[in-house]
Amino acid sequence: MTTANYLRLRQICLVAADRAKAEADISAVLGSEVVYRDPNVGKYGLENALFPVGQKLIEVVVPTREGTAAGRFLKRFGTRGGYMVIMDCSDVKRRRAHVEALGIPIVNTLDYDGFYAIQMHPRVGRAAILEFNHTRGGDTTQGPYHPAGPGWPEAARLRAKGQLLAVEVESPNPADLAAHWSRIIELPVSGDASPSIKFDDSEIRFRTCSEGSMERLIGLEIAVPDPDATTANARERGLVGGDGAIWLYGVRIGLHTLRVASGS
Repeated sequence: MTTANYLRLRQICLVAADRAKAEADISAVLGSEVVYRDPNVGKYGLENALFPVGQKLIEVVVPTREGTAAGRFLKRFGTRGGYMVIMDCSDVKRRRAHVEALGIPIVNTLDYDGFYAIQMHPRVGRAAILEFNHTRGGDTTQGPYHPAGPGWPEAARLRAKGQLLAVEVESPNPADLAAHWSRIIELPVSGDASPSIKFDDSEIRFRTCSEGSMERLIGLEIAVPDPDATTANARERGLVGGDGAIWLYGVRIGLHTLRVASGS
């Protein structure tokens, strides 16, 4: 879809302690191969890898030294909680002005040739770090997307092996967190008992905490070609918990069957 004014849920970032194991686990569960490892994250004491899920991405970051924000996140959340919700948009600088008008600090700005991104402090997002970014020429999901590297336009045109449908975050007061994110993202909240923020092809759902009172990004809903095979692969790698759910580096994976359009 091409539009002059767009906002997309584009990328979810998880944190792991062992890059090789995380890459093997994520590849086995998603049926997807690494599309890019960004050398620029090294200055933050990190390594990363990005996996296509349709025309969205799952990223995993791994701390390589002490004192990183991702390392502190691991110590705080352990095996429960995703790290970042990343949105691709046409108008980051306007959104920056909006966020700052709300009194929300920007803790990191990425400004490369043709790419601009802002990241908010995790205390602001409460359940995850929120990021808005823009890549020059990226007005379609098959166009350039800087975080996915120079090979992304070709990878984006491949038949989807999965589709990210929804992100789930939990809070003792999901309606309050939904309203908070709605003010930042500038999209309305739908629903009362089960609030959500809807994008064109995905959504963020807000749920009551299943345990404790910590706000966190806790789940991803993903469509895959064969949910039974995906579950079997996850079980072989020890990624199925005692609750019968797939747990992948902090988030519970809910599976749906991928619907492939005829003729695709």
